[in-house]
Amino acid sequence: MTHDHSGYGGSEFDIDLSTDVLVIGGGPAGVWAALSAIDDGSTVVVVEKGYVGTSGPFGVGANTGIYYIMPNDREQRDAIVAARQPIAFGLSDPAWGYRVFDQSYANLDAMAKWGFEWPRNSGGKEDRGSLRGPTIMAFLRSVLLKKGGIVLDHSPALELLKSDGAAAGARGVNKQTGQTWQVRAGSVVIATGGTAFLSGIVGDRTHTGDGYLLAAEAGADFSGMEFTGQYHAAPLETNLTRGAYRSGVGTYYDNNGKPTLEGRQLVQALLETGGAWDQLDKTNDPVTQDLIRKTHALCFQYFERKGIDPFRQRYPINFVLEGTMRAGGGIAIDDDLQTRVPGLFAAGDVTSREKLVGAGPPGGGPASAWAFATGHIAGRSASAFSKSARGRGGVRAVTGAGRIGIETVAKPRVTTEEVLRVVKEEIHPLEKNYWRTGAGMQRSIERFESLWRDVATGLGPVSQGDAKSTARERLKTREAAALLATGRWIYASANERTESRGLHRRKDFPDMDPGQDGQHILSGGLDTVWLRRTPHVNTLTNSQGT
Repeated sequence: MTHDHSGYGGSEFDIDLSTDVLVIGGGPAGVWAALSAIDDGSTVVVVEKGYVGTSGPFGVGANTGIYYIMPNDREQRDAIVAARQPIAFGLSDPAWGYRVFDQSYANLDAMAKWGFEWPRNSGGKEDRGSLRGPTIMAFLRSVLLKKGGIVLDHSPALELLKSDGAAAGARGVNKQTGQTWQVRAGSVVIATGGTAFLSGIVGDRTHTGDGYLLAAEAGADFSGMEFTGQYHAAPLETNLTRGAYRSGVGTYYDNNGKPTLEGRQLVQALLETGGAWDQLDKTNDPVTQDLIRKTHALCFQYFERKGIDPFRQRYPINFVLEGTMRAGGGIAIDDDLQTRVPGLFAAGDVTSREKLVGAGPPGGGPASAWAFATGHIAGRSASAFSKSARGRGGVRAVTGAGRIGIETVAKPRVTTEEVLRVVKEEIHPLEKNYWRTGAGMQRSIERFESLWRDVATGLGPVSQGDAKSTARERLKTREAAALLATGRWIYASANERTESRGLHRRKDFPDMDPGQDGQHILSGGLDTVWLRRTPHVNTLTNSQGT
């Protein structure tokens, strides 16, 4: 079902634009998509739920590495790609490793040519392997604006637009002013990131699965949604998962004081002994300690506020869901980063990263490279589509593709608060989503399906009397629907894969099943979730590699 109305308040949209390429999401993948499309000669509008440059995990305070391969170092090129294959469990395409890491190098090189000053090590050599997210995003925003990109900050997209079956723009609101906006475009790139289901990790507040719902309503598919059970250790009462500050210099302990390892042992420690602890006790070197403090200054504010010396004191931790923000499943894309919907492209964490990492975790370095590289590729592909006969005409007739929670209601059948509560209760717990069982997932699926029936027919924003409040109510409604829909695709896919592989762990099927080697699970659907297995195929030639 589609609808075609003038504005969300019954009048014309406050902002009505036309462009060649619309990018939804202003993190690293979105900005690189915009820059690539502009360099290809297209006009670009970027819409972002937060503020382009400070939104999401990368812009909030990330200090992460990035993988890239040197053009003339054959040994390094092959080694960095080969290193990921054992933990991909047969579901990656090595040629994509060369493609992504080559492109990430090109992106970093472009930044230097645009005037970005990379930090230098003690030998005076540029250090391009360590990224300071806020600094880089501020620089890329400035480049985007200088190149003529139009940016709509605080402007979440609520629904896609379609024309003759192809993506043709989006509509949304400005959550600070209450203004409504519409952007008609020759093509669209979704770069809204993954979701941790509001678990509280850094940058997750703007990452609520919006892009998944937008794509699904337009007709896109998903792949590898079962490979999403990613958790990480974090100090209690914080959103600082381990990778943000720990630097591999600590020891984990169970609640009885016994040392334990991260991952399955730490989960068992939490479930069986009632708690877990951490201490950065593997270095007594003041210089190293000071370096860790300085490079993770934001993270260490927690310890300073609590009066904890993490190098000498143990502090309590939890294992926090990072979900699709740090895992492999997402929107299914082809080699041009196009979804199954013509003119609809996707980049970054919102996509399935199986082509690069298979069933395993992306990790910081590969994840950054994926965002940079796929953003560039998607932007270039979207620009080419917009210039094609099918993509031309940003002023063509369009209809809204939004179905769930779009139309206002006098009284919703279910509240957004109830939807979020149920989703968190079924997705956050270690005993449900880290250690999965068929019986447990079936109970979650039944609860989700019952709730979805109410959401699909009775969830909608209620007019709040003023434009700003109403805009935020619209956003909350769509976020809740997106999180519930994402949970349905995850558990349906996980229940279908009757084995343990990578980030998918089942207590009732603890081993890998050779009969499921090389099988991807596709999913999709709104009213009814569908599943389909498809064989793994390496679609790129290995011309980038050996």
